Amino acid sequence: MRIAFLGTPDFSVPALDALRAAGHEVVCVYTQPPRPAGRGQAERRSPVHDHAEAAGIPVRCPVSLRDDAAQADFAALDLDVAVVVAYGLILPQPVLDAPEYGCINIHASLLPRWRGAAPIQRAILAGDTESGVTIMQMDAGLDTGPELLREAVPITDETDAGMLHDALAALGGRLIVEALAGLEAGTLVAVAQPDFRETYAAKIARGEEQIDWALPAAQLDRHVRAFAPWPGAWFAHDGARIKVLAAEVVDGSGAPGEVLDDQLTVACGDGALRLVTVQRAGKAPLAAADFLRGRPVAAGTVLG
Repeated sequence: MRIAFLGTPDFSVPALDALRAAGHEVVCVYTQPPRPAGRGQAERRSPVHDHAEAAGIPVRCPVSLRDDAAQADFAALDLDVAVVVAYGLILPQPVLDAPEYGCINIHASLLPRWRGAAPIQRAILAGDTESGVTIMQMDAGLDTGPELLREAVPITDETDAGMLHDALAALGGRLIVEALAGLEAGTLVAVAQPDFRETYAAKIARGEEQIDWALPAAQLDRHVRAFAPWPGAWFAHDGARIKVLAAEVVDGSGAPGEVLDDQLTVACGDGALRLVTVQRAGKAPLAAADFLRGRPVAAGTVLG
């Protein structure tokens, strides 16, 4: 099929690779424009931009698709279908209608659970036992279109956001190839989303990753996993932010934030959390024992 691919972050790349490997003609890639990043604020291109350019695919980076010229350029591609994966721009109706089979979205949840921007993190934070990928025919709403395919993956007590991200990205690549084959053969029928379990996965707010030791240890374990490896759940100590990249729930009690032993076990509002892997800003992640050798934290210290 003749395809335009619309995506921006790392999550989108496996789907682009899968479409090309399946023999589809990706005639153009749309992605977010380069933006200042890092300490030097140099302009950085998106992972999809770099990947597409390396593959010799033309790349477009419009700041909007709402103007007539951008919509005419899109329609002129004469597409069979557009595949959308975490693109980051609203698609107006003329864009949705331009390809023969419309615009097909790969969404990282089992819709209508976790519509919106941060479904991976929200599923872990909420204690969901499964997530998955939904292949959806896009409409004007926010992740409200009818489903074409879906497949679940488990969320275990060890699953962090990085693991779930990678699993769902790979699954999305496989399912979109299946979906396009079904559409082309006329064997795949879109089904309206169920009208229950609807939840909204709000974008992660600045500072939301900070650890609140007054919360139960089980909830903070999910908090750590939801923000690992990036941006990293963190606490304040000795004037610095310390990220927690892995932790485990253990028995223990004390004032919230109180360090209980020499293994970096911290009292929570209910139970305790043993910090397994931590990271200071600008430094490599360390096992808690290695961290403590360089920066001892005495029992009785209260972390911020």
